[in-house]
Amino acid sequence: MDILKQLSEEFNIRPQQVENTVKLIDDGNTIPFISRYRKEATGGLDDQLLRELDERLTYLRNLEQRKSEVYALIEGGGNMTEKIAQQLENATVLAEVEDIYRPFKPKRKTRASIAKEKGLQPLAGFIMQQTLASPRLEAAGYIDAEKGVESEEDAINGALDIISEMISDDAELRKKLYAEYEKSAMITSKAVDEEADTVYKNYYDYSERAAKIPPHRLLAMDRGERENALKVVIEPDIDRVMRIICKEYVKADNDCGRLVRAACDDSYKRLIHPSLERRMRNELTEKACDSSIGVFSDNLRQLLMQPPVKNSVTMGFDPAYRTGCKIAVVDGTGKVLDTTVVYPTPPHNDTVKSKAKLKALIEKHKVSVIAIGNGTASHESEVFIAELIREIDRPLSYMVVSEAGASVYSASKLAAEEFPDYDVSRRSAVSIARRLQDPLAELVKIDPKAIGVGQYQHDMPAVKLSDALGGVVEDCVNNVGVDLNTASVSLLSYVAGISTVVAKNIIAYREENGEFKKRSELMKVPKLGKKAFEQCAGFMRIHDGECPLDNTSVHPESYNAAMALIESCGFKLSDVKNGIPRIKDTVSDIGIKNLSDKLGIGTMTLTDIVSELAKPGRDPRDELPAPMLRTDVADINSLKPGMILTGTVRNVIDFGAFIDIGVHQDGLVHISQMSDKFIKHPLEAVKVGDIVKVKVLETDPAKKRISLTMKGI
Repeated sequence: MDILKQLSEEFNIRPQQVENTVKLIDDGNTIPFISRYRKEATGGLDDQLLRELDERLTYLRNLEQRKSEVYALIEGGGNMTEKIAQQLENATVLAEVEDIYRPFKPKRKTRASIAKEKGLQPLAGFIMQQTLASPRLEAAGYIDAEKGVESEEDAINGALDIISEMISDDAELRKKLYAEYEKSAMITSKAVDEEADTVYKNYYDYSERAAKIPPHRLLAMDRGERENALKVVIEPDIDRVMRIICKEYVKADNDCGRLVRAACDDSYKRLIHPSLERRMRNELTEKACDSSIGVFSDNLRQLLMQPPVKNSVTMGFDPAYRTGCKIAVVDGTGKVLDTTVVYPTPPHNDTVKSKAKLKALIEKHKVSVIAIGNGTASHESEVFIAELIREIDRPLSYMVVSEAGASVYSASKLAAEEFPDYDVSRRSAVSIARRLQDPLAELVKIDPKAIGVGQYQHDMPAVKLSDALGGVVEDCVNNVGVDLNTASVSLLSYVAGISTVVAKNIIAYREENGEFKKRSELMKVPKLGKKAFEQCAGFMRIHDGECPLDNTSVHPESYNAAMALIESCGFKLSDVKNGIPRIKDTVSDIGIKNLSDKLGIGTMTLTDIVSELAKPGRDPRDELPAPMLRTDVADINSLKPGMILTGTVRNVIDFGAFIDIGVHQDGLVHISQMSDKFIKHPLEAVKVGDIVKVKVLETDPAKKRISLTMKGI
C-alpha cells in the first residue's frame, strides 16, 4: 500500500501536503507547532485535520506492519501462494488481514483438529468432490475403534467438522458475508426481564438496520446489555447469507452435496456468524465511540474557548445545604482576596446574616460579578443572589457556571499544593470564580473526562478518549497562548513540546530568578532543550519584556523577518508594544507577494506576522460573543408555552442540545426543533457557549423537563 497516496485520497489533499506533513510528524514536531508555524509545508492544514491525519497514518502503518508479519508467518509455514499474497496486498482493514491468517493460525484443539487426528481429512476431501458415489460406503473404510471412530456416522460427522472449519476459514467468503451484514443486518434488543422497570424500556423490543443505527442508541444498547437489562444481537437475512455460502461450496444435488450443505449450515451457525457478529458489534461500538468522542471534543473545545470575563473582581459561590455555601473572592488575576461561609439555604435559611456578610465583602473588594456553581442547592442560591443584587446599589451581575470536575480538582494534589491552607470546599469556590474569569486557565487543571460536556463518556475507551480530549486542550491552550510569567504548571504542560516535568522546572526557574524578560531565557530551564524551545517558544507570551515581539505569536525563528517587515513599512520595533493597526493597509499597498519575496518567507507566515503586529497579544476568545450574565432568576413554574427566551448552550449531544434559560433546569431542544432545514447533527446548528433564542414548547415541573424549540423565532 502507498500510504501517502492513500492519505491524499482519503483526506482529499495534495500528495505534497501529505508528504510534508508526514515528514514533519516523523521529525518529532508537535501538531500545534506544525499547524501554526509550518503552514507553507502543510498548505495551511488546521490542527484538527492534522490530528486526524496523524491518527490515520498510525493505523495504516500498523496495518502494513501486520500484513508483513502475517506474510512472513504464512511464508514460513510454506503456505504462501500468489492468491494469498494478493489478498494481503488488497486488505484495507486489520480484520481482513486476520481473516486471511485464520486458516494458518495455530489453533487450540477444535472439533476439526480432532477429526484430522482421527485420519478423516481424506474423507472430507471425498465428500467435497460431491460425486455420485455413496459417502456412507466411503465412510465405512474409516471406522477405527482405537481412534474413536465407532461407526459410519462418526466418520461422516468428523469429516463434516473438517469441512465446516474449512468454510469458516475462507477469507474471501467472510469478506462477501460481512458486506452482506453491512448491507442488510438488523440489530435487535430484547428485555432480559420484561417486568423490570429500567431506563432501557425503549429498547425492550427494538430493531433497526445495524449500519444505520445512531451512535447514542447503539451506546445505550451496549450499556443496557452490560447492566444485564438487555440482550442485543445482530440478525442478518439468513436466506441471503446461506445462498452466498452454498453458491461457493454446494456443487451437486446428491448425497455428498447435501452433506456439504449441512456443513455450510453448521459452519455458519457455529463458527462464522458468532465471529461476524462480534466483528460488527465491535465496529459499530468503535464507530459510535469515535462519534461520541468527536462530539465531546467539539463541546470541550467550545467550552475551553469561552470568552473570559477579564479584569473583574469575582465572587465564587459554591452552593450547599447543611454545610453552608462556600464563598471565595478573587481579584482580576485570580488571586484569592477573601473566603467565608454563609447559610442562606435550607435547613438554616439564614438569609439576613448571609446578605449582610456578602454585602460587606462586595463593598470591601468592589466585586462586579458572581459565579454560582450549578450543583446541589444551586437554584435556591441563585434566587438568594438575585434578591441580594436587587438590594445593592452598584453594578453587579451573576452567572451560573458548571461545577463539573470542581470536586475532582479540589481534592487533587494540585489543589492542595495551590491552596494548602484551604479545605476542599473553599478550593472549589475559588475554582468556580476562576472558571468565569478564564475558563481555559482553570479547566486545564481538571481531567477533561470530568468536565461533563459529552455523552456516555464513561463508556468510551479510556486511552482513546484521553488522547482525543488531551489533543483538544493542547490545541486550545496553544491557540490562545500562555503568559510565561503567570501560567500554572497545568497550563504550561499543555504547551507544545513541554512535559509536566519541564513545566515544573519553568515554575521553579521563575521562582528562583524572577520573571522571564525574554523568550530566549527558556533555554536556561533544566531539560528544556533546543527542540522543545523550537516547539514551545511561539506559544509563550511575555508582557512588558525586553522585546515587544515576545508578546506576540511570532516565532523567534521569524524575528529577523518581522523586524525587516516593520522597517519596510516605515515603523519601529517599539511601535509593536501598543500594536500597529495601520500595518495591514501598508502591507496591502506594497503587496503581500512582493513583501514575501523580499523577506524570504511564505505568504501565509507573513499574513500571520502582520496580524500579530497589528494587535499583539491578541486573544482569539475576545472575538466571540461575551458570556451572558444575569441579574434576576426565573422558575420552571413561571414558564408558559410560547414564551421566547434567551439562553446559553450548555451541552450538545447526538439528539439535541441542552440550553440554560435561567431556571436552574436546562431545557432540551431536540434536533428536530433546531432548524427548518434538515441537519444530520445538532453541531451543525449550535455549539457549546452559543447564545440562542428559544421558544418554550412544554414543561413538566414534576419531572423537571423543559422542551424548547429554535424554529419559527
